[in-house]
Amino acid sequence: MEKVFIYWDNSNICISAREAAVELEGENTRLRVRVHFRNLLELARAGREIEHAVAVGSVPPELRQVWNRLENAGVAAQLPERGAMGGTEAAIGTLQAAMLRDGIDFTDNPGIVALLTGDGAGFADGVGFHADLERMHRRGWRIEVVSWRHSCSRRMREWAEERGRFIALDDFYESVTYLEPAPPGRPIAAPREAVPPDLRRHPSAGAG
Repeated sequence: MEKVFIYWDNSNICISAREAAVELEGENTRLRVRVHFRNLLELARAGREIEHAVAVGSVPPELRQVWNRLENAGVAAQLPERGAMGGTEAAIGTLQAAMLRDGIDFTDNPGIVALLTGDGAGFADGVGFHADLERMHRRGWRIEVVSWRHSCSRRMREWAEERGRFIALDDFYESVTYLEPAPPGRPIAAPREAVPPDLRRHPSAGAG
């Protein structure tokens, strides 16, 4: 079985989860929805061996402990505290650099790229995630884009559907998100726990 290389743009995934929550569960979930990191990792992994996993993006201090557990599971994370000057931009560059380094280091044994973002900016200028995916694909890498439908670059999504796989997080919403309780003074709203992802629904299920 081919090994999977995971590149995770955390800010893009988490911010876009808010719009998905509003669409699927109503406006009062916008500020209560959270991404269940461990389930999202399992979805991207889809039962395959992880060769390299990198996550970047700003993160509030209260979630640092969650990321510590994922780092113990082998995810290399660059996650500056929210509001850090230039932190997110630098982290995105780090993620793209990791993709290109792996593309070179594993030239003779390419695997599967699982890119967790919908950001397709820069393609027309030959830069950005989409352009880097095309570079890797030309060198034999298999491509999977994992993103929310509404926030994924249409060009990148259509390219992934044609040349690889597009995994819509909307289809796994109840697994990759959970809802915190409503804050004091707000209308009562029950929390919701995440359920384990059903990997039988992953496009790679049954693939050789």
